[in-house]
Amino acid sequence: MTKPLYKGSEWDMELIETLWKHIEDIGRNTFGFDPYEAQIEIISSEQMLDAYSSVAMPILYNHWSLGKTFIQNERQYQKGMQGLAYEVVINTNPCIAYLMENNTATLQALVLAHASVGHSHFFKNNYLFKGWTDADTIIDYLKFAKKYIKSCEEKYGEKEVEYLLDACHSLQNHGVDKYRKSPKLSAELAHNRKKEWSNYFENTFNDLWRTIPKTGTNEPEKGTEERHTNEENILYFIEKHSPILEDWQREIVRIVRKISQYFYPQRQTQLMNEGFATFTHHLIMTEMHDKGLLDDGSYLEFLQSHSNVVTQLDWDHKYYSGINVYALGFAMYQDIKRICENPDEEDLKWFPAIANTNWLETIKDIAANYRDESFVLQFLSPKVARHFKLFSIHIEQNKEYLRVNATHDDESFLQVRKTLAEQYDLSRAIPQIEVVHVDWKGDRTLYLEHITKNRQRLNHKDARETMAFIHELWGFPCDIQYVDLEGNPLD
Repeated sequence: MTKPLYKGSEWDMELIETLWKHIEDIGRNTFGFDPYEAQIEIISSEQMLDAYSSVAMPILYNHWSLGKTFIQNERQYQKGMQGLAYEVVINTNPCIAYLMENNTATLQALVLAHASVGHSHFFKNNYLFKGWTDADTIIDYLKFAKKYIKSCEEKYGEKEVEYLLDACHSLQNHGVDKYRKSPKLSAELAHNRKKEWSNYFENTFNDLWRTIPKTGTNEPEKGTEERHTNEENILYFIEKHSPILEDWQREIVRIVRKISQYFYPQRQTQLMNEGFATFTHHLIMTEMHDKGLLDDGSYLEFLQSHSNVVTQLDWDHKYYSGINVYALGFAMYQDIKRICENPDEEDLKWFPAIANTNWLETIKDIAANYRDESFVLQFLSPKVARHFKLFSIHIEQNKEYLRVNATHDDESFLQVRKTLAEQYDLSRAIPQIEVVHVDWKGDRTLYLEHITKNRQRLNHKDARETMAFIHELWGFPCDIQYVDLEGNPLD
């Protein structure tokens, strides 16, 4: 019988290394997961709060919003209104996992399996992360960004840089490419790009290669007005074509845009990612207990922590804040495993393609090739819908009541699944706004269109403030028009 790796709650770095050795071995060799190499950091509660404010990145440029976030989280934590995560993990190669120093030994094992195997495998293999992020170079780019913005503050003034960052941050949601696949750099090109970043400062301030038209002096190149239409990435359009921005300002716009793009896949896969990591840590911790590496007491401690993570609060609970992504994601992966191994008649009806297949290969294929919206739309089962008591409601106009228009029965389950999937569709949460025209031959007005859904317009105050930032970045008049899905202007 294998001897347990530890007893009690105390741990040291030697135990952490031993735990990781066994967890990685089980993850890779027993279940065939393919995570990045791991970099494990032990941090304090204050460092965890700092990680919250900087979206967990170890290096990030300075901005007042980061300090504001830190103070808000710190006050809530000190008042007992907010707990801290057991870990934070970021999409880098090696994959960096921050573990809280006050975790017990069992919690450290749980978060190693959760973050350094589960999340890391998802980062490395999901198509969105593979297509839109480069885990090998992000840290180098963040170093460049921090150093570059600091140099701009010294050269042009902190207030000037801060206002530019404010303007760019207001457009972060409109600084990403949503559909076009980013070309991957070859290893040689990636290496050359790093060298370019390190030598960028001298080139940036060399006036000999400034070719951007300045206000009131030069006209745009021939044919510009025909090419620059229907661009969804507003920050990209401003970076490339603003008539007033200096080169250093364009580079800061680019920095904000690139970092926003880097985090976009995480926003599209939160349910899948957290569900997969939770499913993974449950597999690995159970396997460790079965092998005798965890004693019964440690395994019971794990089950209690795991149960807390996947608890779905009732709608009338005072702390209810919607569907728990850990709970729903874990339940869906567990249900997919059940359908693969032991499908019933209902499963054979709804999921003939995955019934009686290899559950591990099926789950890894799903984790690699879907995002939250399509994951729910394809794999939410009536069984899970019943467990979560899901139903769809329809708001009757000019009525004082709500109408339940779908439940989890055979006749209306598809509507429930579709409605839930739409809640994970970022295109419904983020307004669809595009650059459609620039009056290059006239007053250079920048024309935007908001493609509305159900004729719903933007919040007037937010729209006015954001348009003011766009005007500052563009330097000339800006106008936005509301259109329906067919492109017809709204009244």
